[in-house]
Amino acid sequence: MITGDAAANVAFYRELLGLRLIKKTVNFDQPEAYHLYFGDDGGSPGSVLTWFEFPGAPRGAPGAGMIHRLELGVGGPAALEFWKHRLDRLGHRAAEADGRLRFADYDGLEFELAGDTHGNPPLTASHPDVPSDFAIQGVQGARAYAADPDSARPLLTEVLGFDHKRDHEYVLGGDDRHVHWAYDQSSERGREGAGTVHHIAWHSRDEDQVGWQQRVREAGQHVTEVRDREYFKAIYFRTPQGILFEIATTSPGFAVDEDPEHLGEQLRLPRRHEHLRDHLERTLAPL
Repeated sequence: MITGDAAANVAFYRELLGLRLIKKTVNFDQPEAYHLYFGDDGGSPGSVLTWFEFPGAPRGAPGAGMIHRLELGVGGPAALEFWKHRLDRLGHRAAEADGRLRFADYDGLEFELAGDTHGNPPLTASHPDVPSDFAIQGVQGARAYAADPDSARPLLTEVLGFDHKRDHEYVLGGDDRHVHWAYDQSSERGREGAGTVHHIAWHSRDEDQVGWQQRVREAGQHVTEVRDREYFKAIYFRTPQGILFEIATTSPGFAVDEDPEHLGEQLRLPRRHEHLRDHLERTLAPL
């Protein structure tokens, strides 16, 4: 995702939502921009939300070819009641509908909290103001806009292994987790900026990534080379609907350069940008 304010980002996702700040680093391609990672206590795949900070970035608006809502899992009705009270009290109005809770962050990015329907193991972070029974349990899905949602089905089901459920809704299942993916029809043009989603990452076993790269390429999609992101390796391709997909490995993980007990406490820089440390520590906003 994109934000214009890293301090507000930490205040909302760490202090309000209770996620753990698991990595404080910079964008590989634009090192003057923070790349902040939040997740459960161990930074597990399935829990991670990340932001690029471009200071002062104007607010964007989702449109065709963009994700417009992220779905997070919680433990059930009591957890939803807790979050409605907490969000309302802290100035982020939450609306209940069909057993779900919708709200937006400080940049206008839309979220939905819902009880898990797939038996996913909970991936939670510890926070003194959020009881463990009510903690957010991981990413449960996302929804995007598309001008022609029907055109998404062949790539999703025949190439990537999604199960088509109904209309434009899908489920992707792995060994122990399932997530929802859906399209809503819209031909409106969006505007990238604060509060919008840059790309979504799907998890691959390390040994399967090159096979996925080949499979996507053989399906006629342009896919990047394998890129070493130091905490994982990644490939990228843009779907015909305009969504940028990433397939990322597990290894080596977020503890490769920090003790697991102290994730996110220090500014960590990619090796290629370590020579910029003095400059970046002077110019990046203190967090």
